[in-house]
Amino acid sequence: MTSSIKIGVIGISDGWSTQILADAIERNTGFCRVISMSEVSMQIPDFKITHKGFNLLDLDALIIKKIDKVYSPTMHDQLEIVRKLSELGVRVFSDPVMVNKLVNRLSCTMRLNRAGVPMPRTLITQEIDEARAFIEEVGAAVFKPLYSTKARGMMLLTKDQNELVSSLKSYHSQNDIMYIQEKLELPGQDLGVVFLGKDYLGTYARVGSKGSWNTTIREGGRYRSFEPSGEIMQIAIKARDAFDLDFTCVDVAETANGPVCFEVSAFGGFRGLTEGLGINVADQYVDYVIEKVKKA
Repeated sequence: MTSSIKIGVIGISDGWSTQILADAIERNTGFCRVISMSEVSMQIPDFKITHKGFNLLDLDALIIKKIDKVYSPTMHDQLEIVRKLSELGVRVFSDPVMVNKLVNRLSCTMRLNRAGVPMPRTLITQEIDEARAFIEEVGAAVFKPLYSTKARGMMLLTKDQNELVSSLKSYHSQNDIMYIQEKLELPGQDLGVVFLGKDYLGTYARVGSKGSWNTTIREGGRYRSFEPSGEIMQIAIKARDAFDLDFTCVDVAETANGPVCFEVSAFGGFRGLTEGLGINVADQYVDYVIEKVKKA
């Protein structure tokens, strides 16, 4: 035990990354509270904010690891509560205002675009005919829900697919605004470039399993270490700086026309760094938080 600072972690109680972070916090401070946002209550106007009766204003710091198992618009409201905690003096890592800008895929994309970060060609539409024309033009496209993680809810459609319009209508019935991205030819992997504050921690590759169009671990992918080129690092740094998070994972892929960025996450990277590079990222993150709190 090296510190008396009280740190909580917002996460999933049975989540792997939440637990190793909580263990690192307790190991370094002698205290940790794991907080599920679904169990947090806030009263207005006195702003009594509690987790199962525990006053969250008694904490010195909060680390956001996961807001919820499933991405949804509810996360915006939950982050507003975290934002209030930050305004009332609890140090929050990362800034909930910035985290709120990336939980929605479209708002994340727009911020990256404004920062000049190269991304795949993308269509945002509510029109079936526009979606069909885009697929016919690019050949194949990935449909991505505005709120999702680990490729959940994504669908690959090609111009030669049987019943294309029927598939589009079915997807549209579940996703009013369609976010459609050209499917690029990738070398069987994509990359996670990870930063702690402004410091570069490492890059891992997610290597896809044979027969899967995506590289996610839930679809059989695996992690391995990767040495990024200067061009990849330039893109990752530009994407990192667009959000100014305390912990940033930038998803990048190599293509025939150069690297592109898919998205930025404040929640990923732990397992990739641990399994792919053998980095004890939890202890490094806790040390970073303790140092920031002590300097405040």
